[in-house]
Amino acid sequence: MKRDGHIHTPFCPHGSADVLDAYVEKAIANGFTEISFTEHAPLPPSFVDPTPDQDSGMSFASLETYFTEIAHVKQKYANTIKINCGLEVDFIEGYEEETTTFLNTYGKELDDAILSVHFLQIATDYYCIDFSPEVFEAFAHRVGSIPNAYAHYYRTVKKSITTDLGPFKPKRIGHPTLIHKFQHAHPYHVDDEAMVKDILLAMKQHGLELDLNSAGLQKPQCLEPYPPYAYFSFIQEIELPYVFGSDAHTVKGLHQYYEAIQKGLHYHV
Repeated sequence: MKRDGHIHTPFCPHGSADVLDAYVEKAIANGFTEISFTEHAPLPPSFVDPTPDQDSGMSFASLETYFTEIAHVKQKYANTIKINCGLEVDFIEGYEEETTTFLNTYGKELDDAILSVHFLQIATDYYCIDFSPEVFEAFAHRVGSIPNAYAHYYRTVKKSITTDLGPFKPKRIGHPTLIHKFQHAHPYHVDDEAMVKDILLAMKQHGLELDLNSAGLQKPQCLEPYPPYAYFSFIQEIELPYVFGSDAHTVKGLHQYYEAIQKGLHYHV
């Protein structure tokens, strides 16, 4: 069964205007039998988005329309493909209570969901760690070094895994090595193998799934999936459930590197 569990939509403020039908029709044409639309959920109401355009998540005003439009394509293509209504929810330290409230309010609308870390806290400030090499470097400078930045990221991902966010907490952890996005923008090699394996084991121990995310292969300063191919054998060894995710923000990017990921899984058995 071909499944893509991480797809964005025209409701993404930093994405494209490509319509839902175009994503669905491409998925069908490529032999996929199940897809999940997982738009960036609205950020907690009291959280100030640190990105310049403050466009990291959709607005609360768009949510009901989003659910309605997903329901429409679910029904329209019901005989051809399974479509899940989902969200990619941010785990933000200090905003766990607001996130739980959001999930308790809207969780019943969801068939699928991803929990991801994009924002890292230091003191009272937050950095969108995957926004740009400059923001990454500023955060690394703030915490003292690039290895410290990696460790801070993995601690936050670990906290997202272990924190109780209520009965509607997403069951899948998004791109857990996103900190690698700008790894070729700096000359340092960080040995984070123990931290990555610890994160993967924690997912397994807490009954969560892995978003096996191909988007990093498309990023010129990353050039690897999240997590990298080197961990594919470990993922299979510990029997961690995973779902391929293209993390597409355009129809063109839909299912990107699916075959490469499948080959990697086969090669690293």
